[in-house]
Amino acid sequence: MPVTLSVHDLVARAQQRVTTLSPDDVAGRRHDEGVLIVDVRDVRERKRDGCIPDSLHVPRGMLEFWIDPESPYHKPELAQAQTLILYCNKGWRSALAAATLQDMGLEGVAHMEGGFDRWTEEQHEVGRD
Repeated sequence: MPVTLSVHDLVARAQQRVTTLSPDDVAGRRHDEGVLIVDVRDVRERKRDGCIPDSLHVPRGMLEFWIDPESPYHKPELAQAQTLILYCNKGWRSALAAATLQDMGLEGVAHMEGGFDRWTEEQHEVGRD
């Protein structure tokens, strides 16, 4: 079956409508009151590569379920944050995830450009679980 929209098309569309922050922006905001940094990578990536310290791990496949207060999988810590800043490895999944959260009606959602790869390239602090 032919693909009419590539993953790059979908990511580009998402990036046009979501707030994108640089790793420096995220580093500067990560201790702000009401800000929650959310790691949407696979658990194996987080374990292998580390994470942004104090970030909450929410696997991409569970994000919508953990965000929705009507879901049996709801995580209250996500509802308590005023701002969610999502990141993944390259910034693609986090852009798509941020767009989905906006579609669900959430405000105060952003994602980190370049993902964890760029975070580490720019030599920001890396934590371990």
